[in-house]
Amino acid sequence: MAYTQAECVIKNIIREIAQECADRGHSISETLVAFMVKAVVLDPRYEFNVDKTLTKTDVRKLITTCVDRLLETQRSSLDTIKMQVYFDMNYTSRAEFLAEHRTVLESRLAPVCREITDSRARTRDELECLYRKIVSYMLLHSGLGSPTEIGVVREATAALQSVFPQVELGTFLVLTKKDKERQLNELSMIVTGIRLFNKNCKKGGEGIDDLPAILNEAVPTTKQNVESELQATQQLIYHYTAIMERLEKSRAQWYEKDGLHDKLKEALYNVRQHEVFLRIIVTEIVTCAKQVEQLEHQLERQMLELNDVVKSKAAVPTAQVYPHFIALSNLWTAFQDEMVLLSVFSNLVTNLDPYLATHSQLFPDGVIGPLLEGVVVKTDEQRLSEVSGQRINPSDFKNREWIFPEDRLAYCQPTLQYRGFCAYTFAARHGLLLRGNPNVGILKYQEKYYAFASKETASAFAQKPDCFIAMAAEEAKHSAELIQLLELHQQFSTITPYTQADRCLKSIEKFDSCTQTDTHILEPNIVKSYEWNEWELRRKAIKLANLRQKVTRYIQTNLSHMRRDNTSQVYLPKNKSIQTKRDSSSNVPKPQVFYAGLRGGNITEPTRVTKYDLTRAVDET
Repeated sequence: MAYTQAECVIKNIIREIAQECADRGHSISETLVAFMVKAVVLDPRYEFNVDKTLTKTDVRKLITTCVDRLLETQRSSLDTIKMQVYFDMNYTSRAEFLAEHRTVLESRLAPVCREITDSRARTRDELECLYRKIVSYMLLHSGLGSPTEIGVVREATAALQSVFPQVELGTFLVLTKKDKERQLNELSMIVTGIRLFNKNCKKGGEGIDDLPAILNEAVPTTKQNVESELQATQQLIYHYTAIMERLEKSRAQWYEKDGLHDKLKEALYNVRQHEVFLRIIVTEIVTCAKQVEQLEHQLERQMLELNDVVKSKAAVPTAQVYPHFIALSNLWTAFQDEMVLLSVFSNLVTNLDPYLATHSQLFPDGVIGPLLEGVVVKTDEQRLSEVSGQRINPSDFKNREWIFPEDRLAYCQPTLQYRGFCAYTFAARHGLLLRGNPNVGILKYQEKYYAFASKETASAFAQKPDCFIAMAAEEAKHSAELIQLLELHQQFSTITPYTQADRCLKSIEKFDSCTQTDTHILEPNIVKSYEWNEWELRRKAIKLANLRQKVTRYIQTNLSHMRRDNTSQVYLPKNKSIQTKRDSSSNVPKPQVFYAGLRGGNITEPTRVTKYDLTRAVDET
């Protein structure tokens, strides 16, 4: 069967199992279903051959078996697998927790930030509204108080006006969107630093919680609660281990009674897995405590430096004081991150409790009490102290490499197989889990390290390691939860960690593609005058030196003077115009003449005609 076709078949099986569980009223994640399918196929009790193509009957049997195991209510092993799925899907590193938290915070602030950066305010009312939005954004971004409290808003507004007056909104609006977002974040940190400094000076701090004091109280309390739960879980581990050892000694009466041994073993794996997860969380809480202590010292030092810069000055250069405010804001953000991490770890511990319900119902105090009568319950520490003086002699074993904690160069805290549990006890005593003691000796076999509970178990394992490793693998096939508990993923390549299960379910897409490689990626730079031979360079140098003393002469004979090609260049005439005449005009007086006496005179007097020249002079026009 082709890989893609087999993958589609597995996907269909997983969907069908999840659907059948949903039809029966149980919502099961595909991640859990996928792991259960692989666990059932590996379990030799169900007789599935992984190298053989599944028939329709096999598929139906696989689906029925997986559904039955997923819906079992009286099996601690299913609770253990569910616990493993939950923890692996919800626990990650501190950096990833904080990155996810900041991503969620940015997504919630995105609408407010978008309103500010996309604003096109022009009128006075619009600018005032935009300024109020900026104040609200800074309160939400810093987490110092609620934007609905008047006192908090007034204090934040006053701090913002000291570094970003409202008259500068015009400059802010002409910036690009990226520059606006950068300036908003920078202003938010500066305003946060100002408010924290004012709180330290007893001049403000409305709505700001005392995070260092809260953390100093919450971290020890949380650690104590988790350690109390860890102690209770360890007490159950010691009880179950003691009962299983008793059942091994009296097999005839107890070993097969009502499957008690298998139920105890599943309960032991359940509480052992719970112990592993609680130890991880305790380690994280201890890291939180150390981080809080460092942050307190840094905060105190930063406040002192800021006081030295500001003192009682009326005005301080922004280049000196702003970096201190930003550093103060970053420190406070680190305190908030520790609060978030502490809350996450507390929720993890609380959400692990439901996965312990089955073994609590199967083995209440009324059932455990009679089984513990006459049994000496030993803790892991007591078992380790009993064999503290035992030590393997490496010379007794040929071709075996032993490492001891005092061998600093060779030890280097190797990763122990089976999560540090005794390899021999787990393989030879039907899956019993006892802590290994590194002081007895750590066996390095095939680049892997094995710890043991005693000198005898180490000697027995060293004689036939391959046999016991195979027995341990068979034991893990019967109890799939051991693959995650003992970190056996390398031995079972078909079983992947839960966090990688979703990636394994995704189909592989294939594409036809081609690539072309340039012959010369860089532009060639060939110097043709380059010479590698220094004698050739000397020859050219001598030639140039001789040419400096030579004169080149040319001569032309009668036979060759007509053979020379000669060219000349002429300029074509160009069009050009000039003006030689100008039209002009002047205003001259108009001649006017008046003749008097044309009508005649009296009879007694003769007619006299008088001519009057009324033409005005030229200078009067």
